[in-house]
Amino acid sequence: MRKIIAALDQGTTSSRAILFDESLSPIGTAQKELTQYYPAPGWVEHDPMEIYAGQYSALTEVLAQNGLTGADLAAVGIANQRETTVVWEKETGKPVCGAVVWQCRRTAPICDAILRDSALTERIRRSTGLLPDAYFSATKLRWILDNVPDAQARAERGELLFGTVDSWLIYKLTGGAVHATDRTNASRTMLYNIERLCWDADICRALNIPMNMLPRVLPSGACFGMADIGGAQVPITGVAGDQQAALFGQNCFAEGDAKNTYGTGCFLLMNTGGRMCLSQSGLLTTLAATRGADIQYALEGSVFVGGAVVQWLRDEMELISDAADSEYFARKVPDSAGVYIVPAFTGLGAPHWDMRARGAVFGLTRGAGRCHLIRAGLESIAYQTGDVLHAMEKDTGARLSSLRVDGGASANGFLMQFQSDILGREIVRPQCRETTALGAAALAGLEAGVWQSTDEIARRSAVDCRFTPHMGEEERQKLLAGWQKAVARAGNWAGE
Repeated sequence: MRKIIAALDQGTTSSRAILFDESLSPIGTAQKELTQYYPAPGWVEHDPMEIYAGQYSALTEVLAQNGLTGADLAAVGIANQRETTVVWEKETGKPVCGAVVWQCRRTAPICDAILRDSALTERIRRSTGLLPDAYFSATKLRWILDNVPDAQARAERGELLFGTVDSWLIYKLTGGAVHATDRTNASRTMLYNIERLCWDADICRALNIPMNMLPRVLPSGACFGMADIGGAQVPITGVAGDQQAALFGQNCFAEGDAKNTYGTGCFLLMNTGGRMCLSQSGLLTTLAATRGADIQYALEGSVFVGGAVVQWLRDEMELISDAADSEYFARKVPDSAGVYIVPAFTGLGAPHWDMRARGAVFGLTRGAGRCHLIRAGLESIAYQTGDVLHAMEKDTGARLSSLRVDGGASANGFLMQFQSDILGREIVRPQCRETTALGAAALAGLEAGVWQSTDEIARRSAVDCRFTPHMGEEERQKLLAGWQKAVARAGNWAGE
């Protein structure tokens, strides 16, 4: 009998379920789109019930497509959009409001207040490895407690629970029996001490967040409880935030290994081993996905708008009808004709951390047309990744010779070649680009005994393509200078 692992990949724009067999090969997938809500400029919400319903529906659909039931599963792994914040009633399991998505900037004023308190800001940096920003869960939770009637009092009475999306799915899948999260998701809340591996009571006190609403924290590879899947009880044995899951899925098990995921945003992570490296260049220190007592850290740079710029070109600008068309049109022109797009639709992430930057197009001339704009949109993804990689190398003192890539936009050959050119480094794309789900499945399978070691996991991986740089240094530096000029002019656009 085959040993099947179900990986639940709950992302920003969709909920997917992918089945992996004992050779760690995907054998089936199902996907449900997730509705995006924009209640106000810069605000983004999801419906928590839609998140769960879509995720469970995708799981039952992929099982049915393959003639399987929950009883055929050895384990379930979960990878999830991080920082997105859900608060629900302990007794009923009903959310008290919409999920506040990681992209949402509504809590910028709360972050401003924190940043004015230098002692608290430094405490957050040293304890959590993060910088105070609306990106993280803590201020989203604070906003919910402030704006949902009676929420603060109810939380203090133990009537409300907080969780990131993994916690919400675990709670629902176990019928409300388990309120837990893993270390990687906890490390993105701005409330978790990543050195002592516990919730930080001082930060919770400073933000007036009742600690009784926080989930129990477990290693990424652990038994989180039993999921009810069509009446079958299946263990949830692997949980990780999507980017740490992708780091694991890319076999970045050793210090110095790095990957970049091209999804809605872009996320570049480097494994720093047991070393908790606090960045001096605007990057974040976070926990990598591990099992048991093994602790590994990672440096991370987050780009808020990566593949989402292609969605913008398609949906709002209507320059393309399908995201895949962007490569075709970008190749129709030799360059972007001096056009730069800075897609700071919800501010700029690492290494700039400018909550008030806004999207802008620079360098337009009468000769600039549709293809130039499409090409500039794709190039903006590579430029932002370059900013992060250079900051990471500055922090670690190490020069990366290659970068492993994954995510939907990594299928775009033009983007991958331009990324290699603008970095001057080799880009390595794996055969299985579903590395987020792959990482969740690998964690779950290791914990469930389907595989015995990370070496066994690594042996099952294969490379699809390697992109090497062809651009000259003079041209590279000229393009990078134009990008930095554009970023500087887009900065603080929404500020005073």
